[in-house]
Amino acid sequence: MSTTLQAEGVSKHYPTRDGELVVLRRVSLSLDAGESLAIMGPSGSGKSTLLNILGTLDSPTAGRLTIDGADPLSLSEKELARFRNERVGFIFQEHHLLPQCSALENTLLPTLAGGSEKEGAVGRARSLLNRVGLSHRLEHRPAELSGGERQRVAIARSLIRRPVLLLADEPTGNLDGKSAESIVELLVHVYREERCALVVVTHSEPFAKRFDRVLRMEDGTLKDG
Repeated sequence: MSTTLQAEGVSKHYPTRDGELVVLRRVSLSLDAGESLAIMGPSGSGKSTLLNILGTLDSPTAGRLTIDGADPLSLSEKELARFRNERVGFIFQEHHLLPQCSALENTLLPTLAGGSEKEGAVGRARSLLNRVGLSHRLEHRPAELSGGERQRVAIARSLIRRPVLLLADEPTGNLDGKSAESIVELLVHVYREERCALVVVTHSEPFAKRFDRVLRMEDGTLKDG
């Protein structure tokens, strides 16, 4: 099984008036294709910062990062944007759907980088929306969808480019219990089906236990959950 994600000694510091603020302290982790990891911990412990670095939305102060055998930290800004678009999928607590676009159009957005829709993208978008239970909602805009349905569109969108790494930051945080459970079930199903590596940040213990491994973030370090 190939290693999809490798982080070694990842640290993140921010300068402040009172000295350096240390957010991450030499964090290391490894994740294979088809494997999942849940990260728990209190607010402010560094979970989202780590997820942003793993997704190349932020860069570490120190350490190494490898995704699908490549070093994204060595890429130019333009190359990195393309790399991220093609190999990393994101699901956030807020769905970040464009209100003027339909479910189908929102799902297709990552394929429009470079100014043109990729061949076969519409068919894949329809297939993904069908798999997340929204085949009857293709032309509905976000305002016409429930919170759970909007998050299902966000999941379909995150998978449209067939990413090797899927990152989810509190994906059920804004949902009621029933909707949250359905999103958990869906995430467990789709990441296995797509054979991507999945990292989920969550405060929910029952949610975390659905994944292969659980680690806890405490004061910027990762420990066994």
